[in-house]
Amino acid sequence: MTIDRNALQAEMTAWRRDLHAHPEFGFEETRTAAFVAQKLREFGLDEVAEGVGGTGVVGTLRRGQGNRSIALRADMDALRITEQGERTYRSRNPGVMHACGHDGHTAMLLGAAKMLAQEGGFDGTVRFVFQPAEEWGKGALAMLDDGLMQHFAFEEIYGIHNMPGLPVGHFETRPGAIMSAEDNFEIVLQGVGGHAARPHWGNEVLVAACALVTSLQTIVARRLSPTDVGVVSVTELITDGTRNALPGLARILGDARSFRPEVSAAIERQMRIIAEGTALAHNVTASVSYTREFVPLLNDPALVDEAFAVARAILPPENARLAAEPMTGSEDFAHFLAHVPGCFVFLGNGMESAPLHNPGYDFNDEGLLHGVDFHAGIVRRRLSGALGQ
Repeated sequence: MTIDRNALQAEMTAWRRDLHAHPEFGFEETRTAAFVAQKLREFGLDEVAEGVGGTGVVGTLRRGQGNRSIALRADMDALRITEQGERTYRSRNPGVMHACGHDGHTAMLLGAAKMLAQEGGFDGTVRFVFQPAEEWGKGALAMLDDGLMQHFAFEEIYGIHNMPGLPVGHFETRPGAIMSAEDNFEIVLQGVGGHAARPHWGNEVLVAACALVTSLQTIVARRLSPTDVGVVSVTELITDGTRNALPGLARILGDARSFRPEVSAAIERQMRIIAEGTALAHNVTASVSYTREFVPLLNDPALVDEAFAVARAILPPENARLAAEPMTGSEDFAHFLAHVPGCFVFLGNGMESAPLHNPGYDFNDEGLLHGVDFHAGIVRRRLSGALGQ
């Protein structure tokens, strides 16, 4: 039975706005997970598993006799950002908001589950993976560590992210590297603080910290090949000083982005050299903590071709285009691709959309059906009768 698209659009909009009004931080998505599980059961899925990787949900839908399976993934978590604006569905959880569109991603995947359960049109098994804690970079790993691949096997996986600045009804992806790795760092400088009127009586750290922040920018400019992509960003500088007291301790925090392990290693190595040299020059000490939080997201070229075929079937062909270059944002969808091939795509959120992670951001509900059509289209293409033999 063909689904009523207008009714589905209205239903998904209501779901999305309810989720937007009740955002939950990573691994705290208990209400969201319960909402998702309830809907999947209402749609008549064959199995609905809760608590996968903490608060993750996996729904399973089978049709026909095919023995192949693919997964569709949506992220559910929100960010610790205070929402701005006067929307009727604005966040009711102070200090937390859906500033990245995961409410929309969840609603789109629920809509696809309802459409596929009602209409079928494929031969095999679909896993609907609703993941917690993407913003932490921990949710995919938690689901994998909890036996996702063993208990809910699949051969391919696909994911969607909305993209501000890309028109609604437009689609982008690319083969190979599409999103970067993310490394986090913290540099601690320790010296001897003291009175602001007598800096020569101690070894304060603020001047050293300021010099270090500036010097870190030379890593990309002077220590990486111009053909390599790298970003080093200092995001916090925290000291224990006050108006008339020079600090004896400073913490410098930030992140680094890259697409190759060799570049990540070069950034860390040079950061340690610069931190130690700067500390020595200012007669203070430095310690560096460097961790790798996200791996690069590498799309399978053959499945990118499949994704483009679907996009050009559901949208005007000129609206489906190859992304000119990879993004230096990161996505923990990449961890699934260490186990199976897959493809991650971007769908337009509109030219007037606020940026992701902005307190004024909102997911554009006009894009919901486009996401459903892509999810359902890739299932039907990859789990056609011919492929399912």
